Amino acid sequence: MGFFNSFKMKKFFLFLFSLSFLISTANPKEIEPNKTTSNSSYWQQHVDYKMDITMDVNNYRYNGTQQLVYTNNSPDVLNRVYYHLYFNAFQPGSEMDIRSQNIADPDGRVGDRISKLTPEEIGYLKVTSLKQNGIILNYDVVGTVLEVQLNEPIQPGEKVTFDMVFNGQVPVQIRRSGRNNAEGVALSMTQWYPKLAEYDFEGWHADPYIGREFHGVWGDFDVTINIDKNYTIGGSGYLQNPNEIGHGYETGEVNQPKGDMLSWHFLAPKVHDFTWAADPEFIHDTMQVPDGPMLHFLYKKNLEAEYLENWKQLQPKTVELMNYFSENIGMYPYKQYSVIQGGDGGMEYAMCTLITGKRKLGSLIGVTAHELAHAWFQFLLATNELKHYWMDEGFTSYISDYAMDAVMGTNEDNPTTNAYRGYLYLATSGKEQPLTTQADRFEYNQAYGISAYSKGEVFMAQLGYVIGEDNLKATIKKYFNDFAFKHPTPNDFIRTAEKITDFELDWYLIDFAQTTNTIDYGVKAVSDKTIMLERIGLMPMPLDLTVTYTDGTTEDYYIPLRMMRGKKPTTATTISNWAWAYPTYTFEASKTIKSVQIDPKEWMADVNKENNKFEKQD
Repeated sequence: MGFFNSFKMKKFFLFLFSLSFLISTANPKEIEPNKTTSNSSYWQQHVDYKMDITMDVNNYRYNGTQQLVYTNNSPDVLNRVYYHLYFNAFQPGSEMDIRSQNIADPDGRVGDRISKLTPEEIGYLKVTSLKQNGIILNYDVVGTVLEVQLNEPIQPGEKVTFDMVFNGQVPVQIRRSGRNNAEGVALSMTQWYPKLAEYDFEGWHADPYIGREFHGVWGDFDVTINIDKNYTIGGSGYLQNPNEIGHGYETGEVNQPKGDMLSWHFLAPKVHDFTWAADPEFIHDTMQVPDGPMLHFLYKKNLEAEYLENWKQLQPKTVELMNYFSENIGMYPYKQYSVIQGGDGGMEYAMCTLITGKRKLGSLIGVTAHELAHAWFQFLLATNELKHYWMDEGFTSYISDYAMDAVMGTNEDNPTTNAYRGYLYLATSGKEQPLTTQADRFEYNQAYGISAYSKGEVFMAQLGYVIGEDNLKATIKKYFNDFAFKHPTPNDFIRTAEKITDFELDWYLIDFAQTTNTIDYGVKAVSDKTIMLERIGLMPMPLDLTVTYTDGTTEDYYIPLRMMRGKKPTTATTISNWAWAYPTYTFEASKTIKSVQIDPKEWMADVNKENNKFEKQD
């Protein structure tokens, strides 16, 4: 999901959401998960999907079959499995409906709209048959979750085949998925199939779909979509039959379709979701990233001239963005990425994004930057978005703000300034909850949004202040190298930073992500050459300090934090460390003091900056 509002990205409260998708003829076996991990006992489940669906574009209903091969890589015996039935959220009385009507500040896109849907407008997924290794299973539909009792337990290391027959109805576009969105895109098909729930070291994650995002099992997808021949599709994965399809994907002479339907066949290797969108008026443009993927752009041909031109100008900027992320995080491993008009804002999915298309150029580039960055921070570094939403949203916001600064040439001193502003508002609002709060459990949507995007971004940016910018850059790259194609946790990230620096950093993760403790340091007293500082907030930090002397010269000081057991690289004068338990810290400067400034570059998220400066009065 993306939090965005303009060319500079993120002025606090507007949500940016994304979907992701690819289309080409690359060899899926070229992509293999990185096997490096900091934990030799690490394991993750694997699932391979083969699905064939037929869409009726007149009534927005579809029938499908699914064969799912599930590998139990866990050390546990599994007695049951769960599937997500996300489309069932778009029915009156669903948990998404009721929560939206009861939260103090509902998402404006949802409001009470679900409660007013007619039977022809609702979404649903109905399973009509399910077998385990050919044996019929019993199951219960509980809202957006299918609870399945197995005939035989799945043993550690065992592969099991599940065969399913299902049908669905695409809801009116309300949230992420749907038909006929506000800009007239016919089908935004996200979370559209029965999706096996994740099982990991914490057990099953069969969370209901109430409002937030997702967690999925890594695997390979083989998907065939049968649809009216006039519709152009963009979807996760590589199109296997371009010469049968046409629509701008062909590599040679197009075979004329027989009848009124086309069968689009996609393979998506090593992903944890599959998305597609379709419309009869899509323009399809491509642009090759040198030594990188083919980019695909799909947008409606009936957009106003201004927006059509913006979509053209977006394309070379997306090449720059792709190169920036590959250079600063790690190489994008797939052969293509697609930017598609659709959805209700911006939302990331495997190998693509769905974004609304009627945007000014800065906004169009900005939302693409954010959603494209999610290809790394969520679709390769696949955190549990219900538990660790701030990692994918905050880390994405951090790197996309820097990417926008680079490709738009704004050259800001601190591209993350708006994130700090958002976090400081929340931290002093009385509405903050710890980042350990499950995403659906926030009392206010606004508090969730600022926590996920702004505070998550500040976590990353401020870590650069703590350990040094070069160490942060190295941490990001090692994190990608070690945990791409996995499900990393906050501890995995902070341990990566510890390995890069040899510092102790658990205190940073605990205080900033697991509590609502705030940072507040102040200048308590200054006399001649003596400076007394005080820690007012509960969260510890190392300090950067600039002292201006009466002779007009300045000197930078660095005060290490004792519990950090290390010092960041700095050209400042390093003095003795400060133990957190001591509320004050006193030291002697080298000359008579005129002024003292704590954190002169404002990289520390200090909630009260008024006490950060002392100025001697003449």
